[in-house]
Amino acid sequence: MKFEMISLREQFKIKRICSVHYFEYTKDFGYQGESHDFWEFVYIDKGEAEVRAGDEWKKLGAGEIIFHKPNEFHTIKANGVVASNSVIVTFACDSKYMKFFEDRLMQIGDFERSLLSNIVSEAKNAFSNDLGVVRFEKLCRREKGEFGAEQVIKLSLEMLLISLYRRGGKASEKLSGSININSEKETLDRVVAYINERLDTPLNFSTILLYANTSGTGLKNMFRKHLGVGVMTYVRQAKIERAKTLIREKSYNMTQISEMLGYSEPDKFSRQFKAVTGMTPTEYAKSVQANLA
Repeated sequence: MKFEMISLREQFKIKRICSVHYFEYTKDFGYQGESHDFWEFVYIDKGEAEVRAGDEWKKLGAGEIIFHKPNEFHTIKANGVVASNSVIVTFACDSKYMKFFEDRLMQIGDFERSLLSNIVSEAKNAFSNDLGVVRFEKLCRREKGEFGAEQVIKLSLEMLLISLYRRGGKASEKLSGSININSEKETLDRVVAYINERLDTPLNFSTILLYANTSGTGLKNMFRKHLGVGVMTYVRQAKIERAKTLIREKSYNMTQISEMLGYSEPDKFSRQFKAVTGMTPTEYAKSVQANLA
């Protein structure tokens, strides 16, 4: 028997990228705007922002993504109330199917969120640039970058475009290639929501376990399997993420933020903030201003 190989079709082919960013905006952030001859998308990870595409302003909420076509003038600004986080990626793709994304604003789902997470995490593995700096001339490869990191970025970008194209812009959590949410994931989502709603309290493992209505070992395994961290590590990280948002909104001082997150002492808050981020709350506030300048 003679076997014959076939060449695989590639509807979206990405060989070049210009930048990958993960921004943590202050509530009053604004950018002067730009245009360039390649594609860009803006995804709002947390909070909300206002985006200009051409002559039109659009509001983007958490979980929404907008594409800017080549040579389209665009800019982004915070709404003056909420400090938001965004993923911005610029790339070259000459596929005829990219026309689908012109002037397109879409809600994304869990599968696509995981692809965006891959892009950001692998960009940190592949390149030495600070992804929170507004502008850099080019991506600089790490001397000893993670094996395959750039290829994972390419594949994740292509899979993101395919997934969005397949469902034609309809807001749906059940995406092609995504995994149905099982009971374990539902339990995890319920517990995570419980934690995030109570970040202003001194949460402990026993209280969370009681709410979860499962075994201690089961709860720990669930967090490590799906989130990659222990239960109380997640709580600490969630508190610090909330603190970072409050700091960027500049409505409260550090003592007030400490109290709002259930810390008995400001010093404890500062120590935990530094343990998670590598800098004190004050240093973080200064770094945000510097990066977004």
